Amino acid sequence: VQLQASGGGLVQAGGSLRLSCVASGRAFGAYSMGWFRQAPGKEREFVAAISRSGASTFYTDSVKGRFTISRDNAKNTVYLQMNSLNVEDTAVYYCAAGPGFGVTAGQYDSWGQGTLVTVSS
Repeated sequence: VQLQASGGGLVQAGGSLRLSCVASGRAFGAYSMGWFRQAPGKEREFVAAISRSGASTFYTDSVKGRFTISRDNAKNTVYLQMNSLNVEDTAVYYCAAGPGFGVTAGQYDSWGQGTLVTVSS
């Protein structure tokens, strides 16, 4: 499956952004989806995941209550709604697709190109 992420940009602290990731190729509904991020000088880290049906979601502790992952299988799209952004959320955000519902990068085998989110103070 090929993934195309979009929606990044520059936002002030406390603001919101919604990232989108559109999939093409094989059946989108067969994949669990995840969002990861990589800040400058840091390793890529897990942000959120959603199961194939969308019934189950999981978040890293630092974004719980602020970020929401969702998907629309009819549109082959997964979203990441990000609210109450802070400067620590500045990173390149990547969407990923995989056969299982996981929190590690190795559990995903298709990756989007990344979209940059910059939060200013």
